[in-house]
Amino acid sequence: MSATISLQQLSEQLDSLEAEAAAAIQAAGSAADLETLRVGLLGKKGRLSAVLGAMGRLSAEERPLVGQRANRLKEQLQELLAERLGGLKRAVLEQKLEGERLDVTAPSRYVPAGHRHPLIATVEEIVDIFSGLGYRVAEGPEVESDHYNFTALNIPPDHPARDMQDTFYLSESTLLRTHTSPVQIRHLESTPPPVRIVAPGRVFRRDAVDATHSPVFHQVEVLAIDEGLDFSHLRGTVTTFLQQFFGDLPVRFRASYFPFTEPSAEVDVQWRGRWLEVMGCGMVDPAVLEGMGLDPERWSGFAAGLGVERFCMVRHGIDDIRRLYSSDLRFLEQF
Repeated sequence: MSATISLQQLSEQLDSLEAEAAAAIQAAGSAADLETLRVGLLGKKGRLSAVLGAMGRLSAEERPLVGQRANRLKEQLQELLAERLGGLKRAVLEQKLEGERLDVTAPSRYVPAGHRHPLIATVEEIVDIFSGLGYRVAEGPEVESDHYNFTALNIPPDHPARDMQDTFYLSESTLLRTHTSPVQIRHLESTPPPVRIVAPGRVFRRDAVDATHSPVFHQVEVLAIDEGLDFSHLRGTVTTFLQQFFGDLPVRFRASYFPFTEPSAEVDVQWRGRWLEVMGCGMVDPAVLEGMGLDPERWSGFAAGLGVERFCMVRHGIDDIRRLYSSDLRFLEQF
């Protein structure tokens, strides 16, 4: 640029910059191209800054005229840049929407709805009934010690009752629990009476697999410890539970034996014209209370236990326990 410059020359430069910039902005094909144009036009070393830098060689009367023209051009170019950028973004979005368009007329893909497994549903129903009677849910580990599974329940190492439960031993003193009764002992260790708990869970015994036996099955046990509890409270609780689960059916108690309750009983319901054994129960043996540091003269209680698979099979008329573990959808979809 020459040492002197006129107002007309700067005006012509601004007009030329306006026309070239408008064409370049309209031709920009991406946001990155627009950013390069913006820097080249409006940046500190851009073309507009170069024009403004030459204003110092104009007279004091001419400089405001060029300044006003340059400011208007700057605003105009900023608007053109913003408008073109918006147009480019809309074009990208429309292209993306077009590529991801769904054919709403296409046939749907059928995905069957999931639902509770009959065993899980049976556990939940049993627990709900006892919760309604004031019992809290308690849980414990499936890998147990011999102490909690046997000894604390009045079953010492040489007791013949151990032969009733063929056990999976992991070591000399560790095993897979054979019942959920250990949960009751653990709960009493941390919670002084009065207590009322229901303990659902999976248990393990070395049973041969057949229509009525499985090495893995589920139990629900209940325990109540309080002052003044007797067999009438046990009978009333068990009868109420069974009638809520099965309906208003005849219930009978038969004398039986369990090492951790005394007296003990088996419980039957009259189902479809015959008596079915459904659970065992009894008053907590004073020796078990003493082992927990509880005075049997003050505290008494009762316990009851049932096999969930048996309840589920009776309720739904299932003739083989293996069906519950087959994962056969043709069978499970009936529920």
